[in-house]
Amino acid sequence: MSILVQADYLVVGAGAAGMAFVDSLIHNADVHVVLLDRRHSAGGHWLDAYPFVRLHQASQFYGVVSTPLGTGERQAVGPEAGMYQRASAPEIVAYYARVLEGMVTSGKVTFHTNSEYLGGQRWISRLSGQHFAVPDSCRVVNAHYLAPDIPAQTPAPFGVADGVHVIPVNDLVRLPEIPGQFVIVGSGKTATDAIVWLLDNGVDPDAVCWLRPRDPWMFNRAVVQPDPVINLGMVADILEAACEATSPDDLFLHMETAGVMLRVDPRVTPSMAKTPTLAHWELDRLRAIENNVRLGHVRHVEPGRVVCVGGEAVIDRDALVVHCAASGLRYEPLVPVWGSEAITLQCVATGPIFGAALAGYVEATREDDAEKNRLCPPHSLPNTPADWPRAIVQGAQGSQALAMEPDVKRWSHATSLYRSRIPAERASDPDVVDAVARAEAVTETGMSRLAELGGMQ
Repeated sequence: MSILVQADYLVVGAGAAGMAFVDSLIHNADVHVVLLDRRHSAGGHWLDAYPFVRLHQASQFYGVVSTPLGTGERQAVGPEAGMYQRASAPEIVAYYARVLEGMVTSGKVTFHTNSEYLGGQRWISRLSGQHFAVPDSCRVVNAHYLAPDIPAQTPAPFGVADGVHVIPVNDLVRLPEIPGQFVIVGSGKTATDAIVWLLDNGVDPDAVCWLRPRDPWMFNRAVVQPDPVINLGMVADILEAACEATSPDDLFLHMETAGVMLRVDPRVTPSMAKTPTLAHWELDRLRAIENNVRLGHVRHVEPGRVVCVGGEAVIDRDALVVHCAASGLRYEPLVPVWGSEAITLQCVATGPIFGAALAGYVEATREDDAEKNRLCPPHSLPNTPADWPRAIVQGAQGSQALAMEPDVKRWSHATSLYRSRIPAERASDPDVVDAVARAEAVTETGMSRLAELGGMQ
């Protein structure tokens, strides 16, 4: 028999999206929320992240609206001096614990830890086996639709023969012995983080083999900063590049020339465009690796040999294979955020975290689901260079819809989660005014070209 819990909302998933939604909802509406998660606390995949990971973006772009993550200061020392702070995994976990405590203390949120969602309005405790339910009138929020896959929770996507030592990236920090060779499998941020961490801890670049199924494009972190002058300059650079580009690949080459995008090997045109950020000092580390294998996805690993889709490569027989090949971003079908069965959190406007916070605000301040969906059309995350301009256009269209709603516009520009914001106190800053004018001068033509490059026209 189920225990009935009175609530207005059942939010499934206490990761970054779920927390951002709940925070905006309870600060703008008098409601009660049941928040549940399979893990022991809030924070989602950060609770299982590899110990040396940091946000690839500024802390100000992450978290919930009511509680800033970090101090909002620039780094004073180190290779990223002058850039804004980026939180570490322990800092993020502690942050979400504080935010959760505040939600529960408010009396508006009840948190059910170690809980398995059963569908509808029901869930079960994974500790006690007790069943729970909320009333049929309670609205369900799917906050795990785009939950990322990470190596700690995902088996290596390739076969492993006897005698081969394969570990997830998390286990790099607790090796029982020194391997003869580190074989890093993966193309994205996890793989680049692992390589940078190894080199920064004294590993010889010649002791690293990088199995890279695809080469990635990455944003230059210096131009992805919570400063309107920097942000608007980056927007203008992208739009100007689009005006000159003849293809998606050409677009990225123009953005590289403008200092917006980076690639590891200038001799290879990347085919992956998930575009996390990368700093030049990290790029220097990655370029120190000379043993790069580009034979497509790994099929299986044997002692002394890796078999890939495009051929075979030799590795040391005692090599340590490091699994960094979880897909990370999820590419689920787009559905209306406000559906008949649930509110399904997705990328809205400038990304999934701001999008979740926006959905919470819109849910709290609007009555009609059709109107809510008009304000928050979802868009896909990019995977390839051909996907990328389409995602940029869709995000811009979402931002334009927000700008037409005075209260939503005020709310958006008051939170650092919104990357396109211009704080009220800086609106008349001459540098900001000039940056706005430069971006506006190429907006119409640049957006039209991005739409063409993305196959939307």
